[in-house]
Amino acid sequence: MSKINLLASAESLPHAWRSKVLGCAGGANFKILRMDASAYPAECHDFDEALLVLDGQMNLEIQNSLVSVRAGELFIVPAGIPHAVAPGSFGTLVIIDS
Repeated sequence: MSKINLLASAESLPHAWRSKVLGCAGGANFKILRMDASAYPAECHDFDEALLVLDGQMNLEIQNSLVSVRAGELFIVPAGIPHAVAPGSFGTLVIIDS
């Protein structure tokens, strides 16, 4: 068992938008990344992806809509749905996927 400081882990990352796997549980990967106000291109996965904003705000482009996900909020992107991050997103993001 180990304890992980999520905010400190994100601050130590050398580059924004490059996630780091912190661990796995029940077949899910727990990743952390820093958002730096630049956009992130559209992607699509064959698995559900949970996006948890720890601090800041993520502007998620999904199905021709813009969804603002704020600190303390979770958004689950269903498998097969294209999604992108719009400019202006900043802070710390936890990604849970398989």
